[in-house]
Amino acid sequence: MNKYLIVGLGNIGDEYSHTRHNIGFDVVNAFVLKNNALFKQDRLAYRAEFKWKGKLIVCILPTTYMNLSGKAFKYWLDKEKIEIENTLTILDDLSLPVDKLRLRPSGSHAGHNGLKDIELMLGTNNYPRLRFGIGNNFPKGMQADFVLSKWSSEELPIIKQKLEKSVEIIEQFITMGIERTMNLVNNSSFKQ
Repeated sequence: MNKYLIVGLGNIGDEYSHTRHNIGFDVVNAFVLKNNALFKQDRLAYRAEFKWKGKLIVCILPTTYMNLSGKAFKYWLDKEKIEIENTLTILDDLSLPVDKLRLRPSGSHAGHNGLKDIELMLGTNNYPRLRFGIGNNFPKGMQADFVLSKWSSEELPIIKQKLEKSVEIIEQFITMGIERTMNLVNNSSFKQ
């Protein structure tokens, strides 16, 4: 049976709940809920496991904080013996506008601390990732405050659409693979 590892990046703790930086947690949580599964506290992560269309899906939300996400990713990748091309990491992206999603088979960390740590632990940047645009509408020097802020009321309708679409993208990635899914995703944008 094919296995997949779906990784949502974020920070644990109520103060980070539903912030821009935790959108990876929100997307993976929505995917798990759609499949009537539950997260349980496990080693280095909250973990959910279920069968979907003949495949075994393992979803994790690292409890290591964003900057140490690679430790949880590598642990579960090795423990479950999952091929790296059968992983998908979902994260926030400052360089993408709020109305964009971008799926890539590999790439640079672009300054994202979670991806930096994953690259360090894996020794490669060749792993699929779904980047969820959070925009960059903040004054100079206020990046940390911005990424840890909640969505504005104007952004919420787009975020809801993108969250639902992100769950579909996970499903398409699992059933169709990265290349075909990229063709469906990367040129779309979301409007209010």
